[in-house]
Amino acid sequence: MKEVSRISRQGPVFESATKMYSFEYPNYWNMPKKGGKHAEMGKEMQAQCKRAKVEEACSLSVMNFENPDSLFGSFISPIKQEMFFREYWEQKPLLVQRNDPLLAAYYQSLFQLSDLKELCSQGLYYGQDINICRCVNGKKKVLNKEGKVNYMQLKKDFDQKKATIQFHQPQRFKEELWKIQEKLECYFGSLVGSNVYITPQGSQGLPPHYDDVEVFILQLEGKKHWRLYKPTVHLAREYNVESEDRIGNPTHEFTLKPGDLLYFPRGTIHQADTPLGISYSTHVTISTYQNNSWGDFLLDAIPGLVFDSAKEDVVLRTSIPRQLLMQVDTADSTKKLSSLLRRLADRLENTRELRSSDMKKDFIMNRLPPCLGCDSDPLTPGGKLPKIDSKIRLQFRDHAIITVEPDQENSDEIRRDMVYVYHSLKNRRETHMMGREDDTTSEEGTSQQTHGLRFPLSYLDALKQIWSSSTVNVKELNLISDEEKENLALSLWTECLIEVI
Repeated sequence: MKEVSRISRQGPVFESATKMYSFEYPNYWNMPKKGGKHAEMGKEMQAQCKRAKVEEACSLSVMNFENPDSLFGSFISPIKQEMFFREYWEQKPLLVQRNDPLLAAYYQSLFQLSDLKELCSQGLYYGQDINICRCVNGKKKVLNKEGKVNYMQLKKDFDQKKATIQFHQPQRFKEELWKIQEKLECYFGSLVGSNVYITPQGSQGLPPHYDDVEVFILQLEGKKHWRLYKPTVHLAREYNVESEDRIGNPTHEFTLKPGDLLYFPRGTIHQADTPLGISYSTHVTISTYQNNSWGDFLLDAIPGLVFDSAKEDVVLRTSIPRQLLMQVDTADSTKKLSSLLRRLADRLENTRELRSSDMKKDFIMNRLPPCLGCDSDPLTPGGKLPKIDSKIRLQFRDHAIITVEPDQENSDEIRRDMVYVYHSLKNRRETHMMGREDDTTSEEGTSQQTHGLRFPLSYLDALKQIWSSSTVNVKELNLISDEEKENLALSLWTECLIEVI
């Protein structure tokens, strides 16, 4: 078993390829170390002065929210992004150990055990918002009650049954997590979810398992003892529990403290417990890239490619052999399919755009809206109306996409291609990552929907102009008439996607 060594404050130490990269870095904010230990969190819950310091640290965010790139850079700091994606992403775990009191206080402000009492008063439900569980003999034992969560009962299970509290998608309630995850969704172009785990001392919530997501662990309170194991399924596509006798010895073992960050790829087998002597541990798991592989993209894009290719290639329109669907041995047909796939591959080489049928829409419909603050009013168009002589600029570029799809409002057999602009500006933070059932309804009684605009295919080049330029004059848009140009600009303005400058 390889232990992650302690690293001196002088700088990084690069370990062998089979080990993680561990880094402790000096306090850039010159804040003096506080006395006492994080292990005494139960007493700290009663100390108002301690809570005040945490809230003050929250206001001095150590994250750089200027843009998605700067946010991720500060998220994994001091690791450089180029090194992260070259050496760790989808390859091996990364441990970043930090000795920074301000960062530790900021992490604690993201979510604390003491937050649960207030959150429970807002109306939380077992299963939907909170799970209570404990690992018993290598299996997950769920201790949920029915219906609404009662805080006193929750605390009783936590204290007496040594149960782990799993809080689902805390970004729905905690604004700083909303800010972080919204920027990460822009950075990755993939949904980003989170769960908080609060585990009492001498206990473990989940058995050894692997996930189907890329995982970032932020240690918020107390300490957590981790063991990682060699994957049995690299870059796994589904969650699975593994038995102790199958996973062998840990490849890495270490303890996280507040301010530390851990990353590991999907498929990495792991388990974690709160050591004795530590009153409890709180960490948040931030995860992304579920069903976001090349295989998923092919499943999404190939149907559109085949559909478009068959319009122009008569070979793809010829009939399959008689009784092919009734045959057991299809060896001859697989050879034919191989040749057709090669034809598609040749066509793909000269295709500038791939039509995404579901992935783009699913991402934009289910992602977080821009974080403008909890007290902010809903987005409404503002400023000057765009005219033919106006100069305009795209807003919320990371929250909007352009796709070409068959006309969804035309039920005729011959459906024209139309341009759709989808955006997430009107998405609801309260439902983020909480299921995507077709009958999901909002408080207003309206079903989940994709927000956006629909244009004739002739508008595509003009839309690309706006998306690819820092600013553009309405009269220079690549459309035939001034009326079309003004209509396009006004449509985007009403959805808050452009501003007049």
